[in-house]
Amino acid sequence: MQRVERVVVLALEGVYPFELGMPSRIFGAADGRYEVLTCTVDGRPVRSNADFTITVDHGPEMLATADTVVIAPVSAERVTADLPDEVRSALALIPSDARIVSICTGAFVLAAAGLLDGRRATTHWHLADRFREMFPHIALDPDVLFVDDGRILTSAGAASGVDVCLHVVRTDHGSELANCVARRCVVPPFRDGGQAQYIERPVPEQGAASTAATRTWALDRLGEPLTLTDLAAHARMSLRTFARRFHDEVGLSPGRWLIQQRVARARHLLESSDLPVDQIAGQVGFATGASLRQHLHAAIGVSPQAYRRTFQSAH
Repeated sequence: MQRVERVVVLALEGVYPFELGMPSRIFGAADGRYEVLTCTVDGRPVRSNADFTITVDHGPEMLATADTVVIAPVSAERVTADLPDEVRSALALIPSDARIVSICTGAFVLAAAGLLDGRRATTHWHLADRFREMFPHIALDPDVLFVDDGRILTSAGAASGVDVCLHVVRTDHGSELANCVARRCVVPPFRDGGQAQYIERPVPEQGAASTAATRTWALDRLGEPLTLTDLAAHARMSLRTFARRFHDEVGLSPGRWLIQQRVARARHLLESSDLPVDQIAGQVGFATGASLRQHLHAAIGVSPQAYRRTFQSAH
């Protein structure tokens, strides 16, 4: 019988109700692999940032039983560099080996508690300057949707909470279940790029072409040696225009995006097949098995063999 992981979501004063419900929605769709509970720092109701109060069934003692803790975001005006004593005391109950996930401004809570010291982190791009001013010692990356730094994961604003929860499911149980969860929740299983694509920009010129069709075309041809020239030619743009428009839409360069997609496809094949590493490398467009090993290690810090062993032992 497979162990059910307990996810405890902490709701603080001024919590965003949309993000508060994300963990229950995503983990709750994972075929009974997770139990999701919600608590507050004193067991009492909390005021949301909307026009209603939220009542929960659990107090801070539930944090001590968690395998994973999710810090739901609060409205930006409530963000401070110092935590109230009751919040700090509640966070101290989290087991030392529990995974901790923050959504949006939840990263400020973790930073104020000292839990992000020496780690990479992210938060909503609009609050990046404020975060750096308050916590200059933390390596903030405001361009990504989420950061997985081992035990602690931080994510950007709003829907990136879905991204990081799906990432946790994918890490725990593989792409097949994560993709199934995404279909049930009618969300993309994996979003390309980072926050750069959502930062306010001047409106593109009228009639400007998109690179979306070319991205779809490339995904069907990952095993081919695609070049920037190939992509630009398919989009019927100059190299310079294509590269600029691609970055504006996706938040990544075409080359980096291609590597990201090839690594994602390789991970799926490592999980779902017994194909040799060199053969997988060829199918996803890496010239050699050594190239796949290099890019996979850069992306998730493990070798193809170690990654495959993890999922073979889990199923």
